[in-house]
Amino acid sequence: MKRIDRKRGDVFLRADFKDLGGYDQVGRALRGLVKKGKLMKIGQGLYTRSVPSPFDGTPTPVKGLYSLTAEALGRLGGESAPTRFEKAYNSGKPTQVPAGRVIATRKRVRRKIGYKGVIMSFERA
Repeated sequence: MKRIDRKRGDVFLRADFKDLGGYDQVGRALRGLVKKGKLMKIGQGLYTRSVPSPFDGTPTPVKGLYSLTAEALGRLGGESAPTRFEKAYNSGKPTQVPAGRVIATRKRVRRKIGYKGVIMSFERA
């Protein structure tokens, strides 16, 4: 928990903790933190900070799914870009605000990133 508290970002990779123990030990420790509600798993080897929900007390991430996905892509060596709907909205053509669960990337992404059954989609930038 001390290492998590010191880190600046909100997305953690399992590899961030590999110097603390073996692969299985780190996995058990992270699973324990997920059960306690300190972390949430958002993908394979991807975790984020969580806080209790003000409504029912269940763990919820500290940021939205879009910003967590963009940060996770940055941590994994990828890069996010505006989607085609965001580009069209910024140019002033449509009046609808893009509010989808889509993020554009320059590289192919094979991971599923999301939580509680909500998964981000990826499109080519």
